[in-house]
Amino acid sequence: MAGLVNRIKNLVGLTPQMEECDEDDLYDELYGSANDEEEVESYQENPIKSRRNNLKVLAHPSASGHELMVIEPRTFEESLEVVNNLRSRKSLILNLHLLDAEQSQRVVDFVSGATHAIDGHQQKVGDGVFVFTPNTVNISVETEKTRISRDAFWNQA
Repeated sequence: MAGLVNRIKNLVGLTPQMEECDEDDLYDELYGSANDEEEVESYQENPIKSRRNNLKVLAHPSASGHELMVIEPRTFEESLEVVNNLRSRKSLILNLHLLDAEQSQRVVDFVSGATHAIDGHQQKVGDGVFVFTPNTVNISVETEKTRISRDAFWNQA
């Protein structure tokens, strides 16, 4: 790098000329030599493959599809598995019809706390049925009341 800086200084005339600097040599040092016959031949044979050799492919975190899981726990101990799925950014429909009222309340409280901790969303959709989503998924709810008010607003003439 120091050699490049000295050559530029010599070219501009800021230092006394110690060696003769050719503009082509300077260009080759800055941008690489285009005279390399192997590179030119491989590019002429297959320009797409030649360009692909220089590409780097990175995985995009949101490129994977969203997964929705339906879980019907039979005991409170299964709620830890529910939370682990939620932590791995999977949306959950939690059906608690197999549990009694006390265990259902414990599971909902535990999963709700975990959902809040990861900034997720939750919504009750029926008796003993809840939806829990990570923060990357929003839940939209349209109730009968909001549907009627929306229809009344848009159907006015």
